[in-house]
Amino acid sequence: MGGVAGRVALVTGASRGIGRAIARSLASSGATVVAAARGDHAQAVVDEIRGAGGAAEAVPLDVTDAAGIGAAVAGALDRHGRIDILVNNAGVARDQLMLRMRREDWDAVLATNLTAAFTTVQAVLKPMLKQRHGRIVNITSVVGQAGNAGQANYAASKAGLVGFTKAVALEVASRNVTVNAVAPGLIDTDMTRAMTADAQAGWAERIPLKRLGTPEEVAAAVLFLASDEASYITGQVLAVNGGMYM
Repeated sequence: MGGVAGRVALVTGASRGIGRAIARSLASSGATVVAAARGDHAQAVVDEIRGAGGAAEAVPLDVTDAAGIGAAVAGALDRHGRIDILVNNAGVARDQLMLRMRREDWDAVLATNLTAAFTTVQAVLKPMLKQRHGRIVNITSVVGQAGNAGQANYAASKAGLVGFTKAVALEVASRNVTVNAVAPGLIDTDMTRAMTADAQAGWAERIPLKRLGTPEEVAAAVLFLASDEASYITGQVLAVNGGMYM
C-alpha cells in the first residue's frame, strides 16, 4: 500500500509486539519512522528497519512524562521538519478484580493508556494543523468495546481512547487532519504467549475465525488509516479482532 512514502511517523511503544510491527510496516512503505520506547528498547527495531533499507531512528521516551513527550516531538520536528503520522500505541495492563484493584494500578493504566495519548496528540497537533495534513491513529482494544472481568482500569482507558478519538476528529477535520482508532482483539504477542496452551485454545474457540490475530494484521490496519487512501475516513474505530466483538 502506498500513501505514506516520504511521510514522517512517530510511533510510541515501538519496541515490541504490535508497535514493532507498526514501525516496520510504515517504514517498509516508505515512511521515516521515529520509534519511541523506554530506554534504548526501540533500537533493535530501528536496526532491523535500517538493515532492510528503511529510514528510522530510536527515541527514548516514557509516555507518562509530559516534558519528555514535548522534547521528543520538538526533536523530531527539528530533525525532520514535520510529523505527518502519529500512532499512539504505548500501553500497559495491571489486571485485578475491581474489589481488589489498587488505586495506583488504576492511575498507572489511565496515565499510560489514555493521558499519554492526550499529551502526545496535543504536542503534534499544532504542526499538523499548520501543514494542513496529519494522520493520528490511536490503538484501543476490543476490551474497550466489550469490557472484560478483571480489567476495569484497562477497559476504561481503552474506551476513553474511543471517545477521545471521535472528539478530536471533529475538532481538526477542517485542516485535513484525520483521527482514527484501531481496536485489536486477542493478538499473538508476548502477553498472550504467557498464557497457558489451554487458555489460548479457550480464547481461540470464542473467536469466530478460531485463531489469534498477528501483530502484522493490526499493523496493516494502521498503515491503511495512516495512508492517503484513507483520506476520507475520520473518527472511526477499525476492529481487528477475528469477529470476537461485532
